[in-house]
Amino acid sequence: MALNKLGVKSGDTVVVISGKDKGKQGKIQKAFPSTGKIVVEGVAMVKKHQKARGQGIPGGIIEKEAAIPACKVMLVCPSCKKATRLAHKFITAEGKKPEKVRVCKKCGATIK
Repeated sequence: MALNKLGVKSGDTVVVISGKDKGKQGKIQKAFPSTGKIVVEGVAMVKKHQKARGQGIPGGIIEKEAAIPACKVMLVCPSCKKATRLAHKFITAEGKKPEKVRVCKKCGATIK
C-alpha cells in the first residue's frame, strides 16, 4: 500500500474550495493520510444520534465535524492570508544538513 501525501497537516489553517461549505476557513484537527481525508473545525457538520453512556454522558443529538477529502481544501498562507499552493525548498544552515521547508507560492514566505 502506497503512502498518500496530503500536502497539509494538523494545525494548518485551510479554506474549503468546493462543496456545500465552500469559502469556510478553519484549522485542521485531524489528518488521515491512509484515506486522504481530514477533519476541519466548523466544516462539514453532521448530526449524530448518541445513546446515553453512564451518568456523566447524556444521550441526544450532537453536532460534530465529519471528515472531508484533503483535495477539497487549500492551505492559507499565514503571512499573506490568501489560499495558496505549496512549494518545497531546501534551506541550509551553517554546519547543519539541509532542511526541507514548505513555501507559499504567492508571497514566498516560509510556512511552519
